[in-house]
Amino acid sequence: MMKMPSFLHYSLPPPRSFFYFCLLLLLPLLLLLLLFVAPSSSSSSQDNNNNKVTLSLYYESLCPFCGDFIVNHLVKLFQTDLINIVNLRLVPWGNAWLAPDGTFLCQHGNDECFLNTIEACAVTVYPNVAQHFRFIHCIENLTLEGRQNQWVNCFQMTGLPKLPLDCYTNGNGKNIEQKFAQETTQLNPPHRFVPWVVVNNQALQEAYKGKSKPDGCRSLSTRTYDMMKDGNNSFQKPVCYVGHVKNLTLP
Repeated sequence: MMKMPSFLHYSLPPPRSFFYFCLLLLLPLLLLLLLFVAPSSSSSSQDNNNNKVTLSLYYESLCPFCGDFIVNHLVKLFQTDLINIVNLRLVPWGNAWLAPDGTFLCQHGNDECFLNTIEACAVTVYPNVAQHFRFIHCIENLTLEGRQNQWVNCFQMTGLPKLPLDCYTNGNGKNIEQKFAQETTQLNPPHRFVPWVVVNNQALQEAYKGKSKPDGCRSLSTRTYDMMKDGNNSFQKPVCYVGHVKNLTLP
């Protein structure tokens, strides 16, 4: 288990696959489309909440593609006024699974399980979405820089109390993660990788049913194929797939 010990800047290389580019392209466009078609006749707070777009992100810590999506892309909801019409839900379980004895098993080892639980606790103990997103953003930012063992510094960096530690040590975090595990396994269609985005109960990856690709996606897809054909060693999968296990141990 990992030792409990202003955001950092991380520069993302250009998207490297057809899917990843289109995921980033579809997210803001789909949100804006739902904004325009949603009823807006009532101005009451309750009605306004009911008309919000629900965006659920299923992800796992230590997956660099999840971290990048949160740090460099999902954050734009808060940098614009889109968060005012979005009910953002973060579900940190991802491709983890439960052993027969109830133990959590994670793709990236025990350290991922620990951080998943800490982030699940943050979602619960900081019910304000701006607060728990700020804390999770901080942790994911550190993981992108290979400094995930410094995650505890995020309390000072965000100015938030250490409530997630209490949640973890008193066992409540395990209960929260079990609920997130159940929710993730009941996704329909089942998630195949993370980050997995669901908008108003519709998997974003399943939203487009057409056979033709937009020009932007087509050109990037061709460029990705050329990189693979040329044996470019820098090519990486843009997501963390179900069943791909990496047993990582932090220093």
